[in-house]
Amino acid sequence: MNRKKLLTMLVSIAVILLVFTLPAFAEGTGGEEHQSNVYATFWSILPPIIAIVLALITKEVYSSLFIGIVSGVLLYANFNPLTAFNAMFTEGFIASLSDSWNVGILIFLVVLGAIVSLMNKAGGSAAYGQWAAQRIRSRKGAILATFGLGILIFVDDYFNCLTVGNVMRPITDKQKISRAKLAYLIDATAAPICMIAPISSWAAAVTGVVEGYDGLELFIRAIPYNLYSLLSIAMIIIITLLGIEYGPMKKHEENAILYGDLYTTPDRPFEGQDVDKPAGKGKVIDLVIPVVLLIIFCILGMVYTGGILEGANIVESFANSDASLGLSLGSCLALIIIIIYLMARKVLSFNECMECFPEGFKAMVPAILILTFAWTLSGITGLLGVKEYVSAIFKGATGLKIMLPAIVFVVAVGMSFSTGTSWGTFGILLPIVVAVDLNPELLIISVSACLAGAVCGDHCSPISDTTIMSSTGAMCNHINHVTTQLPYAMTVAAVSLVGYIIAGLVQSAWVVLPLSLAMMFGVLIIIKLVASGNKAYADSNVSSEAEI
Repeated sequence: MNRKKLLTMLVSIAVILLVFTLPAFAEGTGGEEHQSNVYATFWSILPPIIAIVLALITKEVYSSLFIGIVSGVLLYANFNPLTAFNAMFTEGFIASLSDSWNVGILIFLVVLGAIVSLMNKAGGSAAYGQWAAQRIRSRKGAILATFGLGILIFVDDYFNCLTVGNVMRPITDKQKISRAKLAYLIDATAAPICMIAPISSWAAAVTGVVEGYDGLELFIRAIPYNLYSLLSIAMIIIITLLGIEYGPMKKHEENAILYGDLYTTPDRPFEGQDVDKPAGKGKVIDLVIPVVLLIIFCILGMVYTGGILEGANIVESFANSDASLGLSLGSCLALIIIIIYLMARKVLSFNECMECFPEGFKAMVPAILILTFAWTLSGITGLLGVKEYVSAIFKGATGLKIMLPAIVFVVAVGMSFSTGTSWGTFGILLPIVVAVDLNPELLIISVSACLAGAVCGDHCSPISDTTIMSSTGAMCNHINHVTTQLPYAMTVAAVSLVGYIIAGLVQSAWVVLPLSLAMMFGVLIIIKLVASGNKAYADSNVSSEAEI
């Protein structure tokens, strides 16, 4: 898209927004505490929608998120320019960057960047790539190995995204797996696996927002009904074993296989960063030990924040943990020990270790920028009353109890997609779900539908932090990851929705889960047959034109 078209489109959006929202600002707000005139209305979800649509159209995420933020603060300030400009910083950027949870995640990102830089400089990554290349000799093997590692790292999705990407990227590159496919594999085994793992930061978050029930027991009982997470995992296995690709991902994979082009699109910000790395003095153990140390200390950091030293058991410690603080503490301790280890092995000198800090930080700058914009947009959306707006929609649908799981799933998908936060979504919706008078089994199904919908919307959203970190871990252009993943995620979402309609009727996991898996398999077989038919038709057209 050229600059003139882009400018025309942005001006048009601004004019449309102004024209359609001016009637809302006919009266002042009054009172000491500022509140937007469009508070808790449809307009509260407009800023993230603008950001998402622009990102998908322009393929440029920074300006799209910024325009979404600007539209949000204008709505919040009732189109008062000075108030809007002030709010963009005080209520937006500064508020998001001063939030302790967000700062903890940024620290973890920077520390992880330094650790990855250390492993690369020591030659551990190159040695591991050479070792794995001798044992993983097929694309399917590389995909399944990536999938397996994603399943193993179930403690936290942020940790999963960045660790799996950095460990498996050299292997998937050698097997000509596109970066978009790698990003999808990471994303589809990050949040979904954490959402069905009782010992994880996600389980802790869920148990923390459910009042009046044993949150952990409710979480465990909801696992068999968590259709989106389970079907996402099943889909990876099916499409890998049967060789199914469709949508934009198909083009990316074909370019990788036929031409060795891992990126496909002209915008390839990470190209060359993993090519021809010096082997260094390191061996495979110089990657394995740092990764193991990182995993161990991050787990210890999480259970420490959950009060394990105060007498809590492992499960209670995870349930009460502060994942952001725990990952920061654990990764920093791991970083110190890794430096001592590499120096003791005389693989790196002290000065070489220190050089890895700015290198690691620079590698994480794109993720930090996008996360900052996404958090700011989410905060501004909250000021517009999106929580109250979505809650009102949900409460209006509680009369249809049999259809409630499907309705909860759809509402959770929409909210998570537009806000980019799954935790925020189930934090808002779960208390409403458990407050509805439901029989025990329907309550479990509705809770699982809320959790599944939150993961689904988060999985699809360009402004989701896990989506951002998946593209960072895979070193893939962020919008490429979003556009190639979306058809796959929507396929699983459609099957899950049908599954929740059935679940509301039969209320039995023994029926719903096998039936949903069968539907998932059937849909993918149909997609494969259609894709094969289209390819045969295209090939016949090419042959006909050649004969003519």
